[in-house]
Amino acid sequence: MEIFSYVLEGALEHKDTLGTGSVIKPGDVQLMSAGSGVAHSEFNHSKALPVHFLQIWIVPNVRGATPRYQQQHFSDDEKRGKLRLIISPDGQQGSLQVRQDARVYAGLFDGDEHASLTLADNRHAYVHVARGRIELNGQLLREGDGVRMRKEQVIELSNGRDAEVLVFDLRPNELPLMP
Repeated sequence: MEIFSYVLEGALEHKDTLGTGSVIKPGDVQLMSAGSGVAHSEFNHSKALPVHFLQIWIVPNVRGATPRYQQQHFSDDEKRGKLRLIISPDGQQGSLQVRQDARVYAGLFDGDEHASLTLADNRHAYVHVARGRIELNGQLLREGDGVRMRKEQVIELSNGRDAEVLVFDLRPNELPLMP
């Protein structure tokens, strides 16, 4: 399993049987490839302050791979008013490398800031509003909202208000979805 953690507030502590341990803070993205087996735990680093984070699991495109761990900091400046590639299959633009045909972008939007992403043919997208509110192709979304997009080639994000957004560029499922 490819597991990535994205911290919004506070600090998340990570420990695993690979001997890896770290504290993940806002702006950090951690990607762990569980591979052929690794035990891990995450917990609030603080005894007094809460931690708010997202943890997303992506099915890898290989089985039995060697477990690995990656962590990278992406500053607010890198995400402000744009979509910053944070995860990709080939690690392009300094992103973390995932074992799947998937790309994940993160963006921060407020006021007049806007960004667009054009998807290649036969791609799907999932947009998740981690905080704030924003318009996606003219539709208002609020914190916690998620939208699965098919047959759309352009994703337009605009009119954000303290918005933090994750955009997933995904290959279509191999199996047809049930109606």
